[in-house]
Amino acid sequence: MVEALDNNPPHKVVIVGGGFGGLYAAKALAKAKVDVTLIDKRNFHLFQPLLYQVATGTLSPADISSPLRAVLSKSKNTQVLLGEVSDIDPEAQELVMGDEKIPYDTLIVATGAKHSYFGKDNWEEFAPGLKTVEDAIEMRRRIFTAFEAAEKEKDPAKRRAWLTFVVVGGGPTGVELAGAIAELAYKTLKEDFRNIDTTETQVILLEGLDRVLPPFAPELSQEAEISLKQLGVVVQTKTLVTNIENDIVTLKQGEEVKQIASKTVLWAAGVKASAMGKVLAERTGVECDRAGRVIVESDLSIKGHSNIFVVGDLANFSHQNGKPLPGVAPVAKQEGEYVAALVQKRLQGQTLPAFNYTDKGSLAMIGQNAAVVDLGFIKLKGFFAWLFWLVIHIYFLIEFDNKLVVMIQWVWNYVTRNRGARLITGQEVALEVKAVNNNGHYQATEKRLPVNV
Repeated sequence: MVEALDNNPPHKVVIVGGGFGGLYAAKALAKAKVDVTLIDKRNFHLFQPLLYQVATGTLSPADISSPLRAVLSKSKNTQVLLGEVSDIDPEAQELVMGDEKIPYDTLIVATGAKHSYFGKDNWEEFAPGLKTVEDAIEMRRRIFTAFEAAEKEKDPAKRRAWLTFVVVGGGPTGVELAGAIAELAYKTLKEDFRNIDTTETQVILLEGLDRVLPPFAPELSQEAEISLKQLGVVVQTKTLVTNIENDIVTLKQGEEVKQIASKTVLWAAGVKASAMGKVLAERTGVECDRAGRVIVESDLSIKGHSNIFVVGDLANFSHQNGKPLPGVAPVAKQEGEYVAALVQKRLQGQTLPAFNYTDKGSLAMIGQNAAVVDLGFIKLKGFFAWLFWLVIHIYFLIEFDNKLVVMIQWVWNYVTRNRGARLITGQEVALEVKAVNNNGHYQATEKRLPVNV
């Protein structure tokens, strides 16, 4: 155990990552007699569960983001550093961040995860995932550009490809994304165009297992599929994607191979751990699972290094039910708070029982007035589940102004069915004119130019 004496320097707790796990650990240590340093390569905390609403034009990025310095401004024992940790020296108890070395007594690593293409990383060019603000803006650009391109397209086959949206992955993100795109096409945009009928849009949701929302109870998965179909989404389960290339998605359903022509493919099928998992494995010898997650002890420390903890999506905690806890915000939040409490107990010469996750339920939005909620003791669907989903997401937003803005935006969207953040930004297509030969002829070629968001 680590004991702190009054004449000793304060215990240094360094947290890497400002997501749910890292931020809630920092907040829980706000009044502790320790020095806290929070390091993140972004200067803001992102509320990832609502990223799909940025991608579909309901909310703006700032609505679901909170500056880390503002959130922790009253935590006088906490310093926030903008930077990226590249290495760890567990013997010297130091982190490497650029040219700096950051000492620690206790290290909490909460760098999360990113989307995984199961070894087909070249698919990312054709099917962006949804983990960052930039991902959401890129999705938004592709979604709304598709409608704009369809409006100008004369060829019926190409127009159908522009109006076909394929969402890969039937978990909560895929279900929410598919439902939001369907509402856009069939309700929000149907009066906005003159040459196309947006209600002819086809939204296809692909899931490899036998039902959407596999972690949910079967009856809620069935309810979600019914609600999606009522919105106009085509749900295809037991379907594996074998290739994505040249605006063609190749599928395998049993022994049958099919192809879908789509210019907008969106990825919500899998995640892999951040690169910090590999760094920890190399420097400490800790084991990682196939997804790159660090296998942690029952107190979320890593084997052989009791002062290094891993929380959130980067952690494989399998001590409770024999399988890893899901990569969701409540897990990361509870893990961060547990480690913060354990650090304080250790400084008093005490300890805590093993971490135990309290599952307060799962929920997913399908569309307006439609959601599914599984609280264990009760299962909700339809309008009341939708209301519950709204309240919970408002509650978990970090700052009051975010809560207020999002609540007002949702009320306005509900009344008007309008989405005010339908901006096409991120990467813009421009024409670059250049000479192609010596006889004076010129040709316009397409070039993608970055624009400020």
